[in-house]
Amino acid sequence: MGRAAWGAAAGAAALVVWALPGTSAAQDVPGVRDREIVLATTTSIRDSGLLAALLPGFEGSSGYRVKVIAVGSGQALALARGGECDLLVVHDPDGEAALVRDGFARGRVPLMSNGFVLVGPAEDPADVRGLDPVEALQRLARAGELFVSRADRSGTHTRERALWRRAGIVPAAAWYRETGQGMSATLQIANELRAYALTDVGTFLAHGSPLDLRILVEGGAALFNPYHVLVVDPMRFPDLNAHGARELVRFLTAPQTQRAIGEYRRDEFGRPLFVPAQGDTGLRGAHQPAG
Repeated sequence: MGRAAWGAAAGAAALVVWALPGTSAAQDVPGVRDREIVLATTTSIRDSGLLAALLPGFEGSSGYRVKVIAVGSGQALALARGGECDLLVVHDPDGEAALVRDGFARGRVPLMSNGFVLVGPAEDPADVRGLDPVEALQRLARAGELFVSRADRSGTHTRERALWRRAGIVPAAAWYRETGQGMSATLQIANELRAYALTDVGTFLAHGSPLDLRILVEGGAALFNPYHVLVVDPMRFPDLNAHGARELVRFLTAPQTQRAIGEYRRDEFGRPLFVPAQGDTGLRGAHQPAG
């Protein structure tokens, strides 16, 4: 889905998650499965600090407590398929569509977006600064400069693999290193090795200050990074906290929360870490070079 269509769908899609026909009264009443909501989420949202900023307000006003399982998007989607979470926030459009198609979620609601960026050493030995991302990866491969991958089935890893495919390259040479770790740890390893890496801009801005890495490539549709929230279908897993999940989605998509997402640490970095889905204009300002 293109950026304009994704933004235009935000309001209408918010209605989808409430359409859970057949939900029993026991599933829909708070307290049936205590007051805990299990949220599976991509690590980028946790690593940026956004969840820690938002969730206390929800917990204080609703009486629910939110148990966060922060993993790669692929693992979060797997948790949903196993009925091990009530809802999830991920950034893997193809995986999300498959989850809905296979009947594990009734729909997905646009939450926010940001961009992926290619980061690397400040001196940029492969000379990729400002290039198209596919061309940048091709140049990296030709130069044999180190590239560090999460290699963890996360949304970031999924996008990275798609970009390598578009570049016509199978990254299996000695210059390609796999960490199997989250974004923050992968950035630290890339910094230590003076290597390149693909990251979401939110995590990089939140953790980049002690690192000698710079944003070298950003912007454009190929690096657009939408996040959606999905409620796992309680008809498939009757023990899920459907009521709590819907309450949390209402909170995350409420105008005041969307404003808080857009303003989160914006003054600190001079640009948003995330652009809220409501009023999204295609990452306006989010792809401007930092620093």
